[in-house]
Amino acid sequence: MTRTLDEWLAYQERVNVRSIELGLDRVRAVWQAMGAPAPARRVITVGGTNGKGSTVALLESMLAAAGQRVGCYTSPHLLHYRERVRIDGADASEEALITSFERIEAARGEIPLTYFEFGTLAALDLFARANLDVAVLEVGLGGRLDAVNIIDADVAIITTVDLDHMDWLGPDRDSIGGEKAGIAREGRPAIVGEAEPPQGLLDALQRIGASVQRAGRDFSSERAVDGGWRWQHADGTGLALPDPVLAAPVQYANAAAAIAALHALQVTDEYVAAIDLGKAASTGLQTVHVAARLQSLGGDPALVVDVGHNPQAARALAEWLDARPGGHVHAVYGALSDKDVGGVIRALGPRIDHWHLAGLEQDTPRGLPSSVLLDQLLLALPDARYDLHGDVRSALAAARTSATAGDRVLAFGSFFVASAVLAESKGSDSA
Repeated sequence: MTRTLDEWLAYQERVNVRSIELGLDRVRAVWQAMGAPAPARRVITVGGTNGKGSTVALLESMLAAAGQRVGCYTSPHLLHYRERVRIDGADASEEALITSFERIEAARGEIPLTYFEFGTLAALDLFARANLDVAVLEVGLGGRLDAVNIIDADVAIITTVDLDHMDWLGPDRDSIGGEKAGIAREGRPAIVGEAEPPQGLLDALQRIGASVQRAGRDFSSERAVDGGWRWQHADGTGLALPDPVLAAPVQYANAAAAIAALHALQVTDEYVAAIDLGKAASTGLQTVHVAARLQSLGGDPALVVDVGHNPQAARALAEWLDARPGGHVHAVYGALSDKDVGGVIRALGPRIDHWHLAGLEQDTPRGLPSSVLLDQLLLALPDARYDLHGDVRSALAAARTSATAGDRVLAFGSFFVASAVLAESKGSDSA
């Protein structure tokens, strides 16, 4: 009997006792058993600590504006699993995913795949059947040993490198950068999206023999005083562009890296050389959408949701708040056990007027209870105002109640927080 999508996902969680098992041998063997077809004519792989989802969305929007048929693979999802696989801007259907899972199951034999590996193979399988011009693949964890890395990308992007997933990737930015460099290929462009990357990333890219293009050296972005910004490449290519509709200041860096990837693809590949890069970038910047990246859900007090969950992302949130002074900020914050909670709290510091700490232990075994968050909060900010809540929904309700007109409610810290807030907002809209 055919399983439903939910039944397939539950089954995948049981097939491999480990939720994370880095390594390419198992997933590559299954992909080869499926024929290992190319997922698209051209592939862009996007890795990094923060900014991956936004960069994927920017690439998708720009390529679509150029008339390209695009497939995007991202994770995790927010409201439903189908979000992970998009073809021509539409989420994959349940039927398509189920059929792909059946193909994977038939090919894997006794090989124990993880939940993520099943999803990666399904995305590649569906893309290979969709006659795509470009596939844009987001790396799940790290790079070198992530399942996405069974595909040789034509262009690789490493957005940023910061301290996250240290149990898997290493204790410092150098070692983490070395892991993320693994998505690059010899002789092919590797776009480094931050101006001050760790030396470990650059050393690893040099060992690979990638054609490195760095922000601030090979390409740059400069915001205009009267609005808009300029992207400039060292080869003389320059583009005058509108501001991105995505809210955070960091989106200029994400957009610059996305444009650099398309520019590199144009220079090296006759297939996309005819794209009007300026027009595609301008249109893409104004039409891009990605959920839960400083996404405003309206209202007064205003509700803003963001998936930021590590210190680098929290610093970006702080920069956004500093650029928008106003009423009090009420935080709805939840976190997972492998995150640097203290670093996140210190990055935001006194910008948060009231912390509504939400326990996530009911959502995932990795979820922290609010009492653990409180210990970290008081270590960093002994005088902080706070309330403890058993889940995100109750924390959100309390924040909305305590905030007044002109205030902001900022919900962040995990995809579980963002998912719960978006689901609650959607339910309120339909009520």
